[in-house]
Amino acid sequence: MTRIISGFAGSIALKTPGDGTRPTSDRVREAIFSALEARDAIDGARVLDLYAGSGALGLEAASRGAALVRLVERGGVGTAVCRANAATVLARAPRGSTLRIEVSGRLVQSFLTSNPETWDLVFMDPPYDLAETELAENLASLAAHLAPDAVLCLERSSRSPEPDWPPGITRTRRKDYGDTTLWWAGAVPSLAD
Repeated sequence: MTRIISGFAGSIALKTPGDGTRPTSDRVREAIFSALEARDAIDGARVLDLYAGSGALGLEAASRGAALVRLVERGGVGTAVCRANAATVLARAPRGSTLRIEVSGRLVQSFLTSNPETWDLVFMDPPYDLAETELAENLASLAAHLAPDAVLCLERSSRSPEPDWPPGITRTRRKDYGDTTLWWAGAVPSLAD
C-alpha cells in the first residue's frame, strides 16, 4: 500500500495506477524527504513530479509544506489516479491553506517543451525501461526550468548507467537502495548570479 508518510496528510492511503507502475518504496521516500528536509528544500517550494504514477512524491511534498505541486503523468488511468489522490490530499489541507496541486495528463517531454514555469524541487521517477536517450532529452529540456537553487531527485534502476547530465544541471550525489538508485542533482548557477 502506498501512503503519505508525514505532514498534514500523513497516513492517507493513495490509489495506484496498477500494472506497469513501480511505486517508490516507503524506505526510499523516507530517505528522500529526510534529505530534503535537512536542506530546507520543501517549505514553500514549487514542486514538479514527472512520471508521477500515483503522485506519491509530489503529494508527500504537498503534505510537508510545498506551495505548488504539479503532477505530470501521461493520460488515462495514471492521470485519473493522480487527480483522485490530489483531491484526497487537498481535502485534508489545513483551513486557510493556499496549497495548489495541479495534474497534467501529458507526456513529460511535451510538458517540458511547452511549459514556461520554473521549479524549486523536481522529482523524476520514469519507468526503469525508459530509453537513456529519452531521459537525456527530458533532462536537457528540464534544465531551463530549474530555479537557481533547485534540487532534482531522479530515481533509476541501480543497473542503469549514470544519466547524461546536460549543461545547466550538475550531479551532486548518488545513493543506492537495493535495486533503486537515487541521483541527486541541482541547477548550475549562471555566471550572472
